[in-house]
Amino acid sequence: MNRLRNVAWGRVATIAVVVVCLGYAPIAMTELWPYAHPGAPAFGQWVLARVVSPRYVADAFATRIGPYGRSLVPLIVHSVLGGLLMVLGPVQLLSAVRRRRRLHRISGVVFTLTVYVSMAGAAVYLARTRPADAFGGSAFWIMLATILVGTVLSATFGILAALGRYPDLHQRWMLLCYGYLMTAPLLRLEWGALPWLLPGLSMAQINQVAIMHLGSVVVFGALLASRAIDRRESVPGVRGSWVPLPVLAVAQSAGAAALGWIIRSYWGWGTEGRRLLFAYLIPYALTYAVLMVRQWRAGRAGAGWAREEWRLHLVALAAAPVFSVGTAQLFERQLGLDARTALSAGVGIGCGVLAFTATAVVGLRVMYGRELLRRRAPGAGRPADLSVALNHQLREQS
Repeated sequence: MNRLRNVAWGRVATIAVVVVCLGYAPIAMTELWPYAHPGAPAFGQWVLARVVSPRYVADAFATRIGPYGRSLVPLIVHSVLGGLLMVLGPVQLLSAVRRRRRLHRISGVVFTLTVYVSMAGAAVYLARTRPADAFGGSAFWIMLATILVGTVLSATFGILAALGRYPDLHQRWMLLCYGYLMTAPLLRLEWGALPWLLPGLSMAQINQVAIMHLGSVVVFGALLASRAIDRRESVPGVRGSWVPLPVLAVAQSAGAAALGWIIRSYWGWGTEGRRLLFAYLIPYALTYAVLMVRQWRAGRAGAGWAREEWRLHLVALAAAPVFSVGTAQLFERQLGLDARTALSAGVGIGCGVLAFTATAVVGLRVMYGRELLRRRAPGAGRPADLSVALNHQLREQS
């Protein structure tokens, strides 16, 4: 037990992310070659055929020829640049950790421009593809569109935070942006791993299982990374809490009611519904438990800022089922989806959208606190002065 406690888990996580990203980069860049030139090598398909079976890969390939063929050039742009983003992400992370400012800024500009162009290619594909023709159906199409919007907005807010000299907010938005991008390599890992746990499923069915928790997993990872970097116990100008216990209790009560509705709905849809339900509940429960414990420990340690951020994300997670149920009703009525597909779409995007909202609220907390300081001491509270102080504080605790 003591050995486990002494392990530098932050370093282990960083190495794991770098390995996954660099391993996925060539897969992303070659993934669509066979659609442009039949028989062309594709590293990812070669690996999957040996990990699962050649038939598993061939069946999935056959269903994609039509939908991908209508948007092949934009998709190739998206996938090749997506592979480049997998390389640029670790460069951004390591250059920030090692304080290589010039390299960090240059690679940051390249990273952001690449995000915009890559997501533009994905947007063209989604616009030309009927939701029902997506690789996993309409729920998967809706999740892809939501990830696209979240990625672009996160990158944009990250740029604005950097220009406004909010380095702490910049790092949060860029980590969230990269979290959304990590859905791609994690999905490929599930293509290889889930057939061993759930034999007999096609790759499209694996996609339906994966969307139940991928959004939750990646935004949780981004939050853990943000909190690992920002070890401050307080933030200038931030006092009290926007999430007192009554607010937390109301959010949890509403979330529990919505979660009960989700459980009852999926349970009534037989074996497939229960499979999707457990794919959602297990990661959700683990994330909820970690956030609850972390905010409690931060409160006991007197780390007010850490407790506030954990609580904001805890409220967002609790409210995610409410959002999912509401959007499911909207998708069912406005898009004409069946009840199970509509609910799967709502569940698939719920945690990601609410985590984005929580990150925005964290940013508002920081900006509001600094504005209070500026008004109280105009000479000493200029944005530039606050930025210098914040940079010094972050360097001391990183």
